Amino acid sequence: MNSLCPVTPFVAFVALMQSVVEFDNVGLRYGAGVETLTDISFTLYPGSFHFLTGASGAGKTSLLKLLYLAHRPSRGAMRMFGHDTITLPRDRLPGFRRRIGVVFQDFRLVVHLSTFDNIALPLRIAGVQEKDLRGPVTEMLAWIGLTERADARPATLSGGEQQRGAIARAVIGRPELLVADEPTGNVDPEMARRLLQLFAALNKLGTTVVVATHDIHLLQEIEGAQMMRLDKGRLSDPTGSLRHPPRPLVLDN
Repeated sequence: MNSLCPVTPFVAFVALMQSVVEFDNVGLRYGAGVETLTDISFTLYPGSFHFLTGASGAGKTSLLKLLYLAHRPSRGAMRMFGHDTITLPRDRLPGFRRRIGVVFQDFRLVVHLSTFDNIALPLRIAGVQEKDLRGPVTEMLAWIGLTERADARPATLSGGEQQRGAIARAVIGRPELLVADEPTGNVDPEMARRLLQLFAALNKLGTTVVVATHDIHLLQEIEGAQMMRLDKGRLSDPTGSLRHPPRPLVLDN
């Protein structure tokens, strides 16, 4: 992907000095019910790739919602990009969310926008000029195999096409953190590998990636990826390798 411009090794080295996300004994409950997540502690570093696994109902989607700031923890400490997100004023949340790419399980494409305009949306929100966004969006459409569907509205797309469009929208702006909920669940194996290659390319440029999946075979597709396993709302190994930085980034000059 030529539009994913490389960063310098020096910038990558500096980025590794500070974590992207830190959870310390985080708990989450909805209303007065029992906790959905309990005593979650981990640290995510720039350039790391994580697969979030666990049975249905284990709390994967709830954990992702904390990561993309849809909810705040009920207790514990959570820091993102060096800031305490629990006490972060609401008027600052949109700025933080623009640094996060999200692939939702239900896609959430804007129904009145074309495929092209859905993918271009993060760039437009970021203030990119029309003349500068057409090239990257066109390239992205080709990468995900939707060039012929650029003008189509979401309602006319298949589930797999909507999924690909949602993924393209999430990565087009090169977010610092990418959070994906079952991103390959509606595509064939070949397209699943292609989409994972897109995540891997973004990851090599410094983006921290968290992919929630039931498909354990995906774990073999990304070299150096780490696994986070949830079991009934708890991380099965909360003090393991997640506490340590990943291998150093190796980037082209």
